[in-house]
Amino acid sequence: MNDTHIIADEKYEFKSGTRSKLFMLFGAGLLLFIIGVLMPSSAEHSPRAEGKEHITTEISKNMVASTQQAEAGHEGGGGEHHGSSTLVKRIFTSLWMNNVFFTGLAIIGLFFIAIQYASQAGWSAGVKRVPLAMGHWIPIAGLLMLVLWFVVKDDVFHWTHAGLYDKGNVEEYDKILDGKSGFFFWPMAAGSFPIFFVLRMVIFFGLWYLFFIWIKKEMLAEDIDGSLEHWYTSRKLSAIFLIIFAVSSSVAAWDWVMSIDAHWFSTMTGWYVFASWWVTGLAMITFITVSLKGAGYLKVVNSNHLHDLGKFVFAFSIFWTYIWFSQFMLIFYANIPEETVYFVQRRTVAPYSWIFFANLILNFVLPFLLLMTRDAKRQISMLQVVCPIVIMGHWFDHYQMVTPGVMKGAGELGLLEIGMAIMFMAAFLFVTLTSLTKFPLVPKHDPMMQESLGHHI
Repeated sequence: MNDTHIIADEKYEFKSGTRSKLFMLFGAGLLLFIIGVLMPSSAEHSPRAEGKEHITTEISKNMVASTQQAEAGHEGGGGEHHGSSTLVKRIFTSLWMNNVFFTGLAIIGLFFIAIQYASQAGWSAGVKRVPLAMGHWIPIAGLLMLVLWFVVKDDVFHWTHAGLYDKGNVEEYDKILDGKSGFFFWPMAAGSFPIFFVLRMVIFFGLWYLFFIWIKKEMLAEDIDGSLEHWYTSRKLSAIFLIIFAVSSSVAAWDWVMSIDAHWFSTMTGWYVFASWWVTGLAMITFITVSLKGAGYLKVVNSNHLHDLGKFVFAFSIFWTYIWFSQFMLIFYANIPEETVYFVQRRTVAPYSWIFFANLILNFVLPFLLLMTRDAKRQISMLQVVCPIVIMGHWFDHYQMVTPGVMKGAGELGLLEIGMAIMFMAAFLFVTLTSLTKFPLVPKHDPMMQESLGHHI
């Protein structure tokens, strides 16, 4: 027991050197972003761009011909009346995509903790403070999401334009979107302020943050008095949160990702976005854990715990691939134009086309091969290689989910997008590591700690 108390007294020190590296990382991202903004866009006034636009136009025409309902939304004024320049659209798209991506990392931190409590898992007692620290990004992500939506909505979300719902406007009226209007605008008139959409956003982030605060309070209170009541309360709160998360995460995926491609839909979108969030969150938890372990922290974590974390990343990389293939295969096999347009665009228009295949390599092939053996999952060096690959791979995955729907044939993946991603990553890691300094790295009175210390596989 004395060893347990010594281990539980561990505190993370956010050293000035680490802070400086994160500030430098943020600065490098900002520099790349500025260079990307100042550089002339290759997507404008180039033969490649004209070709991409032609392909995209043809895809849209096929889709319209098949549905015979969305002509205005794809070929008329309703499809191209966004007023912002290509550069502004790129900035807005990158802001929105990155915030959705890092929102997933934050909420998966809480989801991971809830899973451990609800399943009464013992092995993970020594690593739960890492995902707890990641959850501190939730309120920041929520504020960013709400503010960004009002800034980017006219460019990122085609369905927000009032003319699409005006039957008297023959150039813009869109029968398909008018039929979906209740999902966005209820109880107000179609084309007005989408109060139902915004209210869902506020409620989801409000509930996620409330449960984060409540569970965190019980976890830290347990450090002080050691009462089992705190563990039981955390388990109860976690079970309730998991039910709420099951619904809210799916609807959030429809709202923040699928509605960007307003005419397209997939019943698997909720699962797909969750799978991408989940495996990315697991990779981030694992990467931070092994980095702390490599720096001399988390003495309670041994090769058996690393093995379990590695198995999670390995297994759910396969799970994501299963969801990806299931969605792609069903749409490809059915060959319905209004469904296949989603994948045809992403397989034939640069830069989406090479990212389409890079997705499978980074998110399935490499994790599968590199983490296949038992020893690979237990080595810090290997996990420090694989986890960044998975994180980067699913950033590409989010790029594919969001950018084609906004940018059409003018999409790019350049210094602007890379710089934005680096800035978000630096900010996320800064918040996470700062939060780690505010409580012990290992829970002092977790009733599962002895099981975790004796964990062996």
